[in-house]
Amino acid sequence: MLTILGFVMIATFLALIMMKKMSPLAALVLIPALFCVLVGQGAHLGDYVIKGIGDLAPTAAMLMFAIIYFGVMIDVGLFDPVVRGILRFCKADPVRVVVGTALLAAIVSLDGDGSTTFMITVSALYPLYKRLKMSLVVMTGVAATANGVMNTLPWGGPTARAATALKLDAGDIFVPMIPALAVGLVAVFALAYVLGRRERKRLGVLTLGDVATVTEAVEEKETEQVLVGAGAGAKGGAPAAARPATGGSAGPGSDGADGSVQDLDLQGLDPRRPTLRPKLYWFNAALTVALLTLLILQTLPIPVLFLLGAALALTVNFPHMKDQKARIAAHAENVLNVSGMVFAAAVFTGVLTGTGMVEHMARWLVSNIPDALGPHMGLVTGVLSIPLTYFMSNDGFYFGIVPILAEAGAAHGVAPIEIARASLVGQALHMSSPLVPAVYVLVGMAKVEFGDHTRFTVKWAALTSLVVLGASLLFGIV
Repeated sequence: MLTILGFVMIATFLALIMMKKMSPLAALVLIPALFCVLVGQGAHLGDYVIKGIGDLAPTAAMLMFAIIYFGVMIDVGLFDPVVRGILRFCKADPVRVVVGTALLAAIVSLDGDGSTTFMITVSALYPLYKRLKMSLVVMTGVAATANGVMNTLPWGGPTARAATALKLDAGDIFVPMIPALAVGLVAVFALAYVLGRRERKRLGVLTLGDVATVTEAVEEKETEQVLVGAGAGAKGGAPAAARPATGGSAGPGSDGADGSVQDLDLQGLDPRRPTLRPKLYWFNAALTVALLTLLILQTLPIPVLFLLGAALALTVNFPHMKDQKARIAAHAENVLNVSGMVFAAAVFTGVLTGTGMVEHMARWLVSNIPDALGPHMGLVTGVLSIPLTYFMSNDGFYFGIVPILAEAGAAHGVAPIEIARASLVGQALHMSSPLVPAVYVLVGMAKVEFGDHTRFTVKWAALTSLVVLGASLLFGIV
């Protein structure tokens, strides 16, 4: 009974948010509360929720101060060179823009933190997507999938969990998986290219004349028609209007923006914004490198590192109390949205775990594996990791399910190390799970509905995971 209700609860949740019948926050709270009553454990709802909140509170704190920290770094101009470099590569070609999204997300993912990756990627590319009227779900989908593949780094979380659960060395799990993960990353770039071609076909090939016109559109009032209508002049009289060069028309993107300058949130690219601190650039760069280094080395808990980093960044860059309050207020909306989602997700995970639905669902899946597949438990684990890491937290999967799969594999001569490697396959899809707090940073900053992101991304991320699995089998890793 718990197995059926667990699957029904998850299906109901996904259906309601994808059909936009409920907001993700409301669905994360009300759906599990209802099912908790249905399974006859309504009296324990409070205990389950408090337990879930306690488990996710460090994550919420980490996201809160990470948003403030990286928000301040964006305000003071730390990432402006990154933005200019990406713009220089992307120009106004949708193919380059989407490939650049995958490239930037993959590079920033080296720090092992999804929230950081999404904040930097969206901050750098959101203005360009808006100005070119490209689909924002393409940006969120590609960024999430690229980050999912890179999330398998030993300091990213899943590999460390698998190593801990099965008492293995993280390096022994990860290093042999590198070729398969590299193929997965190539698949992400191929996907970005295909999606970019689709966007180019929809919008036409656009021209900017010079990449600087993107930022000049904010700097110079007379360039308000850049990318909106033909005939607008850039600084110095050079033609700067972006228009289709071959085929297609620059119609509105899926985000519904009308293309007017008023709708374009380009403040992050304004080279004259008052929050810039050019004299402190190298201090901020050194602080960020030090923070990421300590994060990778796990010197202190991640929430503590970001708390200290945010306090130091605010104090040095904005020594006056009034300015500090202004910066915190400027990022309060993102903080509230993301932390609210995390605590709402705590209700979902608390009920799913506390009622025993997760355990019953997992054991049902494992018990229904045919005996003939016993010698192929590596393949089975890889396949199961795709849906299970989407519907479960990494902690639940790696500490609750992977040991069971390893035991089943051992009975048929399959080594635990093979099970551990196979368990990493589903991470490309996991990063778009409604139970991953970082995804709310992504969709929130990109102003994309979570249901739209889910509907668009799931199929591509699942395909990427299957590519990683296929490469693992081809190379004899699994």
